Amino acid sequence: MDSSQLLGITTFTYLFSTLLYAFLLVFKTPRLGHIATYFTAAAFLIQTAGIALRWVESYQMGIGHAPLTNMYESVVFFAWTIIAFYLAIEWIYKTRIIGAFAVPLAFFAMAYASFSSNISKSISPLVPALQSNWLIAHVITCFVGYAAFAVAAALGIMYLMKSRTQPAPTPLIKQPDLLPSLSFIDDLIHKTMIFGFIWLSAGIITGAIWANSAWGTYWSWDPKETWSLITWFFYAITLHARYTRGWSGKKIALLALIGFISVLFTYYGVNFLLSGLHSYGSGS
Repeated sequence: MDSSQLLGITTFTYLFSTLLYAFLLVFKTPRLGHIATYFTAAAFLIQTAGIALRWVESYQMGIGHAPLTNMYESVVFFAWTIIAFYLAIEWIYKTRIIGAFAVPLAFFAMAYASFSSNISKSISPLVPALQSNWLIAHVITCFVGYAAFAVAAALGIMYLMKSRTQPAPTPLIKQPDLLPSLSFIDDLIHKTMIFGFIWLSAGIITGAIWANSAWGTYWSWDPKETWSLITWFFYAITLHARYTRGWSGKKIALLALIGFISVLFTYYGVNFLLSGLHSYGSGS
């Protein structure tokens, strides 16, 4: 069995987990939450094995580099970091229903990586700009931040759904509300934003150091660098507004969604729509 087969299994297992979480959200059966978590954790372990095997395969081909260097590998890693971050939150806060909003993001990422014809799934030699010891540090720090922002957006959707949900006037059977309180969700959005902001900052710093070693300059206003800075300022302003003006609730939930759109454009849109020094990640 090769890495592509393991990652294909991961895609369908995340789909099954997504369906289980959806049933949990609709039918409010706590037992489904336990099963969904088991399948999500199993898929995460399979994906980890797939990423590790792809790394081994690159060495067997005489290329030998971390599987983080093209669009396919980065999307797979993005899904992996989302699930890693979500499982950590579930373990800390014992709230499985968050998976109904977070796990689908990982599934969509894996589905795109598995079935898109726009990106190459082959293992290729590194271009000179990527032959740096800063590669792993830069990619990991950026994607941990991206994953945190993805979960913050998922929590934003949860907050908006919770705030709009009204109990039935005379329910025949009173079902438990599995969604956490609005104050809990709001606080968790804030914490995930801070976490993501710290890691995005580290990603920009490691990227600048890497750029200096590759191109002789720390900052060149490349489209990817520019949009990374725009995204950084967006979250910086959002967090500042929360501290100084007390922004919370729907405002922060909506900003979490808007911020994640900026993240997606920084990560994905720039590669395909704007040319620059990072364009090598578009399809190779």
